[in-house]
Amino acid sequence: MSQSYSAAATALGGRSGFASSSDGRLKVELSTPAALGGDDGPGTNPEQLFAAAHAASLLGAIRQVAEARGIKVPPDSNVTATIAVDSDGGETLNLNVALSADIPCIDAGEATRIVDEAMRICPIARATCDHVSATVNVD
Repeated sequence: MSQSYSAAATALGGRSGFASSSDGRLKVELSTPAALGGDDGPGTNPEQLFAAAHAASLLGAIRQVAEARGIKVPPDSNVTATIAVDSDGGETLNLNVALSADIPCIDAGEATRIVDEAMRICPIARATCDHVSATVNVD
C-alpha cells in the first residue's frame, strides 16, 4: 500500500500546553476541562480536536459514497460528533462517540445507507471502531 498523505503534530505540556502541526497550519493552546480536573482555561482540548476531526472525516466519506452513487450532497450537509469521556473507576479514561449526520434533501433511507457505507470507509471511524463506543444517528 502506498502512502498518499501524512500529517504530524507535536504537543508540549500535555493537556495544559500547546499543540501544533509540522506544517504550521495548526497552532492551538490546550486547556484541561474542569470536569477532568483542570482549570477550564481558554484553550481547546484533545476531545474537541478529536470531535472536529471525526466529524470532518465522516462528512468527507459521506460525500465520497454519495458521489459514487451519483448523488449530490447538499453544501449545508453536516456531521456533529459529540465526545463523552468516562472512567472505568481507575485511571483509564474511555471515549464514547455520538455522531449525527444531517443530509438535507436526501431520502432518509438513502441517507442512512450512505452513512452506513461511509462509516465503513471513514479512516477515523475505522481506526477507532474496536476501541471507542460509537452511535450514529441520521437526521
